[in-house]
Order: sequence, then structure tokens, then C-alpha cells
Amino acid sequence: MNTTMKKLSIICASFVAGMFLALQMPAFAGKADSTQGLPLEDLRLFAEVFNAVKHGYIEPVEDKKMIANAISGMLSNLDPHSSYIDADAYKDFQISTQGEFGGLGIEVNMEDGLVRVVAPIEDTPAYRAGIKSGDLIFKLDDEPVKGKTLTEALNKMRGTPNTKIRLSILRQGETKPLEITLTREIIKVQSVKSKRLDAGFGWVRITQFQENTLNLLARHLTDLYKAGELNGLVLDLRNDPGGFLHGAIGVSAAFLPPGAKVVSTDGRIPESRQEFKASPRDYLRGSELKVDPLKSLPAALKNVPMVVLVNGGSASASEIVAGALQDHNRAVIMGTQTFGKGSVQTVLPLPGNAAIKLTTARYYTPNGRSIQAKGIEPDIVVEETQEGGRPPYLREADLSGHLTNDRDSSANQPKEKKNDEKERGNRPENEAPWHRIEYTSASDYQFQQAINLLKGLSIVQKQAASATPGVPAAKK
Repeated sequence: MNTTMKKLSIICASFVAGMFLALQMPAFAGKADSTQGLPLEDLRLFAEVFNAVKHGYIEPVEDKKMIANAISGMLSNLDPHSSYIDADAYKDFQISTQGEFGGLGIEVNMEDGLVRVVAPIEDTPAYRAGIKSGDLIFKLDDEPVKGKTLTEALNKMRGTPNTKIRLSILRQGETKPLEITLTREIIKVQSVKSKRLDAGFGWVRITQFQENTLNLLARHLTDLYKAGELNGLVLDLRNDPGGFLHGAIGVSAAFLPPGAKVVSTDGRIPESRQEFKASPRDYLRGSELKVDPLKSLPAALKNVPMVVLVNGGSASASEIVAGALQDHNRAVIMGTQTFGKGSVQTVLPLPGNAAIKLTTARYYTPNGRSIQAKGIEPDIVVEETQEGGRPPYLREADLSGHLTNDRDSSANQPKEKKNDEKERGNRPENEAPWHRIEYTSASDYQFQQAINLLKGLSIVQKQAASATPGVPAAKK
């Protein structure tokens, strides 16, 4: 087993099986407390059950499959983000970290025996077909999902590009199941997008934190400044499910002073207790970059007025960035409360080219706040439309067996059940259906409010600059 594990984000071919970050730490082999020993009586019980199945089950079962199922069950019952990754899924997993993989483009996890959609990935078959967060997939080409492991469901959904698969879906607010046919294709996730707007404002969107995100971000930010200084910048993290830890640290470092604390982690073993800062030592660690892409960025980025847009689909690495910029008062966080994925998963390779994904720590903002099961609360709450919200997001606190928040007991209280129809997803018949918003368009209410705020900040900054000739407003 490799003694140093890369920080990975899982997208297992067709689907992302939950959002996660991974720490770079030694493997756990040989680190167990030798004074505790192995639970021999329990292992004997396991051996008896194994033997009973092997010799008495109605049909032969391979030893390898029984062991894999046992490992899968052991991990899946810990929390929603720990899991077993078989050899095929692990191969796709490694390919997917480069931002290109085959499949449908849906982030999922398993809940109550069904496949729960966390979010569709932008510009993919699932996204274009209207798959929504919270959808429950109960059949795949008329084959029930119930009884399958997540890996088996993923294997069923993977396939050759240009082949079709039919998903049977239960959706909150719909009285009948939905049948949606998707065509598999090679998914190429564009990690960073940007646009320079009128009046000198910029928009940068991060869709996922991948291996090349930091490099791409540096290019996009440099291009935005080619036409002149920016009066303000919108960093759009809406519906970004997360990814690489070093990517989150690097994105934060682009806007924070050198050496500023970005995030810390804490777990049971010493290697899980770490602190990460806005320095090349931390954001280049684990990446394949040999040159610091942030080195040549315009100095004005450290002071340009910023708004960070977030929503219930912003998770994991997105929450690290939003939390760091919020705690350092570097940006105004706007939108709605984030997903609340505040746990760290470490990928441990196993013999036979398989792996396990194990929750090993919680992570905390610079001020020591735990995001787990709570999320980042915006400085300014702005719903997705002027009329109100959208169908409720699936959040970490909604997942069965989720890890608790160890620093905010209020996050662990059961959510109050509301009786109004919108909360239950039962829309009145005369209510218009919710439609996905095109980012930066005139109908993108949150974005428009971010720009309005930046315009106000820009006016204040210019007035301050004119009051003290010769002193740049950004440094006052």
C-alpha cells in the first residue's frame, strides 16, 4: 500500500457517490492500538456466518464477493460518506479526478436502499434532462435498485457512450413516478468559468474542485484583468459539490494574505489533526503542479471587493472557501445556507486495486466553526428568485446516519416538521413549476443582487479614494 495517499474527490464514473475531501496522511496499516487486539469472538462469529453462507446458501457465492459485501456493509453503516470502492469503480474514480469520465453526470449516494440524487453536474445528460437534487432512483432499466449496493448501482449505470438507460424516479411534489431516458456520454466537467461584465465587474464560477482547478482559476483571473482593473468580483460557488482539499486552499489563497489560516482538521489519529494556510506549501501539496499558478496573479486581487454566492448545493470544498473568506472578512457571503458537508474522507488503496473511503476527521473554519450538518450561513440571505425559494435542497443533516456537529449542538437538533405544502414539496396545482436558472442572466436573481451590492461598494470605495488624493482606496 502506498504510504502517502493523494487527496481525492470521488466521481466513480457515471456518478459522484457523495462529496468528500481527503487528507494526505500515512496509511493506517500497523497503526492500530496493539493493546486492544482483535475481537476474536466476533471474528469467530463472522467466520461461522461466512461458512454457513458458503455451504448452505441456495446458490454458490464466490468467497471474494462475500468478503467485498461484508466490507461494504461495514463501511456503509458508519456514515453516508464512508464506502467500499471495488476495482472497476476505483479505476474510474482515479480517471474522474482529471475532470473527464464516462457516464450520466449525477452526484449520488445511497439512502434507504435507493439511489438519492445529490445534484446533477452542469452540462451533462442528467443536467439537460432535468434531474433534480433529492430525486430518488428506484429502477434502472426496469431493474429494482432495492437490494443493490451503491457500487452495484453505479456499475449498472456506467456504460459505453451513446448507449441509453432509463431511470425510474420518485420526485417530491409529483404524484406519479417519472421515467427519464438518458444517453451516456463522455463527461467533461469544465471546472472554472468566467466572464467580464460591463462597468468593470468580473464573474468566476467554480463547478467542482478538480486536480486542475487552481491552474484554471489563475488563467481566468489573469484574463479578467487584461481589460483593466476590476471594480468588483463575484465568486460563484452555487451547486459546487466540492472536491480536492488543496484546490479549496489554493482558491482561498488567491484572495487572502499569504499565510492566512484557511482550514483545520481534527480526528482521532495524530495525522488527522492539521492546519492549512494560504501558502504554496499547503495548496501545492498533493497536486501535480510544479509551479505556483498564483505567483503571477495581479496584486489587486487581494483587495478587490468580493461577493461569494452559495446555496444548498454548495458543499465540502465550497464551504471551506466560503468559510475562510467569511471568517477573514474578505468577502460578503450571499445566497442561502450551504449543504453542511464538514467531514474529511481518506481514500485507502487495498490489495487487488480496490480501495475504501473512510471518514477520518472533521474540518473547521479559521475561527474554529464546524460546518458539519450545519453549513455556512450567508451574511446576506438572498433566495433564488425574487418571489422566494425553490424546491428544498437535500442537505447533509437530511442524510441517514450523518456525522454530528461537535461544536454546535443546535445543528444536531431534529429539524422541525413544517406543515405547509411547499415544505413537503406538494405544490398547489396552479403554481408554476420551478425552472433551472441560467447563471448571470437577467433571471439570475442572486447574481443580480450580488452585482448591485458590488456597485454600491465600488461607489463607496471611489468616494473614499477621492477624499484622500494619492492613496489607493483598496489599501485604506
